[in-house]
Amino acid sequence: MATLLNPIFFACMYTSFIFSLSNLNSRSIFVNGKTLTSDIQALQAIKMSIDPISISSESFISSWDFALDPCETTGTSFLGILCTVPLDNNSTSRIMEIDLEGDELEGFLTPAIGNLTELVALNLGRNKFRGPVPETITNLRKLTSLQLYENFFSGSLVNGIGFLRKLEVLDLSNNRLSGSIPSSITSLRSLTQLDLSNNELTGKIPQLNGLWQLNSFDLSNNQIYGNFPEFPLKIKTLSLGHNLLSGHISPVNKLHRLRILDLSDNRFSGAINKGVFMLPDISHVNVSVNRFTVLEVVEFTDKATQLHTLDVHANRLRGHLPVNLITYPNLTEINLGHNLFSGQIPLEYWPRLGFAWRSLDLEYNYLEGTVPRELNRTLEGVRGSFARNCLTCPKGLQLCQGGQRPASECVGKKGGGDHS
Repeated sequence: MATLLNPIFFACMYTSFIFSLSNLNSRSIFVNGKTLTSDIQALQAIKMSIDPISISSESFISSWDFALDPCETTGTSFLGILCTVPLDNNSTSRIMEIDLEGDELEGFLTPAIGNLTELVALNLGRNKFRGPVPETITNLRKLTSLQLYENFFSGSLVNGIGFLRKLEVLDLSNNRLSGSIPSSITSLRSLTQLDLSNNELTGKIPQLNGLWQLNSFDLSNNQIYGNFPEFPLKIKTLSLGHNLLSGHISPVNKLHRLRILDLSDNRFSGAINKGVFMLPDISHVNVSVNRFTVLEVVEFTDKATQLHTLDVHANRLRGHLPVNLITYPNLTEINLGHNLFSGQIPLEYWPRLGFAWRSLDLEYNYLEGTVPRELNRTLEGVRGSFARNCLTCPKGLQLCQGGQRPASECVGKKGGGDHS
């Protein structure tokens, strides 16, 4: 029996030795490598969490060859990766940036991403990642840019997002994120761009006025409710369209650097107040599809205004059309349609059409009077519509195509309102 055991014993020992030697050789490429082993393992986990069928030969991740050191390779290996530079020969390199944007990758974002603690920028935009954003992402305390837009990430926003205090850009738009916006987001004092649009977020907007560096905030196409909150005074672009927000919008008057305002398709009411039009840098205002009843257009005489586009259609605005719109020298696109305006179109409008004004939409109101015949010669290239009012239009005028209201709808709708 003993003579049989010895060959088996030595065979096992030999096999174990060969396996250990093979395993050592497979790891030896990292012994003298410059990249921290845990960073390499995190990259391996990222690649393993992606469906290999979705990895095309053109994608950056197809160039990740782990027979090589990620931070020592040049040319066509480990594309989409940037590393730190070691201070001396005894230091290791770290992964500081990953950019796999637009590679059409399918899979999950592994929790191992949290081990890349020197990561400064992560861009996985325009892929097909699904599932939750792992909580371990809050370990990446040096991140300045986190872009996960246009994927299929689901679940709630990471509660500990406020730990990423160096973040300047956070773009989680066009995903399937749900739940409320965590209050910890108010800790991101370095944030300049925040985009959470096109998700399924609910609840109220946290008080963001402490994010004093923020200049662009997009929360459009969610299910956010509540009143208009306070925003940081430096904000330049504010997009809250297609939500369930309500109440008045007077806090907008404080945002003196605002350029683009989109509050469309909400439940705001009261006045579109004159303070909005007095903002010195405002160029685009879209407050359409709400419940506003008053439009206060202030006259601009003492200084220039940047207002280029005004869209207030589909509200409950009454009275005469605002004559003061002609005092806005840069205004080119106006939509006042689908309201309750009445009376005549101001005579001051006609010289603007075809020259400064390239688009004027007045359809579905109760406007009356005769449209000048000479407009047929001056309105080439002008967009818009005068249809479904109580107007008398010259034959063949393009802007009147679609017809007017029947006389029965126009009775009792004439006059009323101011001329501001």
